[in-house]
Amino acid sequence: MRGLKGAFRADRAALIPYLTAGYPTLEGAREVAAAYVAAGADILEIGVPFSDPLADGPTIQDTTTRALRNGADLDYCLELAAGYAERVPVVLLVYYNNVFARGAERFLDEAAGAGVAGLVIPDLPADEAGEFRELAGARGVAMCPLVAPTSTDERIEHIGGIATGFVYCVSVAGVTGVREGLPPGAVELLRRVRRRVSVPVALGFGIGSVEAAVEASAEADGIIIGSRLMQLVGEGGAERAGGWLREVREALDGAKAGTR
Repeated sequence: MRGLKGAFRADRAALIPYLTAGYPTLEGAREVAAAYVAAGADILEIGVPFSDPLADGPTIQDTTTRALRNGADLDYCLELAAGYAERVPVVLLVYYNNVFARGAERFLDEAAGAGVAGLVIPDLPADEAGEFRELAGARGVAMCPLVAPTSTDERIEHIGGIATGFVYCVSVAGVTGVREGLPPGAVELLRRVRRRVSVPVALGFGIGSVEAAVEASAEADGIIIGSRLMQLVGEGGAERAGGWLREVREALDGAKAGTR
């Protein structure tokens, strides 16, 4: 298992692409993961399909529905994660219903056994995450909680105290989706969070262009891209998504080089 700490470097923003486990097919998702790694992903975020993905917009909702029809259950998702965990840190985006159904300790045992480095759990309130954080930490699995533009400074500090991997900054007060430019207020949110937490800060929800990724990288330690990549997978498979992601990687590296 590769840990998250080494994925964040001072000389470039970490690239964190998302894929829905089981989309476009069970085998196709493995091809997508491989394409991401080949394109220079620093962390692989794997979404565990769930019937009510409340944080996700139409694109990822559709991929989730298709993945469930393909039979992408939790066992498959853990197997998918295990296949890449030695090559790149793997973070699972999982709704807590899946954790609850499995049992928190059993889920964490299995996640750690699969080499999962961290968890993003959109529907686990920070006020209720303390015990789960301790259980996860005992197994070497990091917590990567979310903050939103509506989060108060006090709330950001509280969430930062829970985070053991990175803080996931949600760029908009809404759901995931493709946006060409950074939403108004995204940069200021990053600055607010960075002043109040000690772990790396990554920005996601809506980064849909190379230019937006580069702009965000001036403030963020990591860039999370999901809906745009899932669109590209739907249009042209793993090869197309991987090719575009490589463009993002090169642009991010170039932006950092230009600031040195």
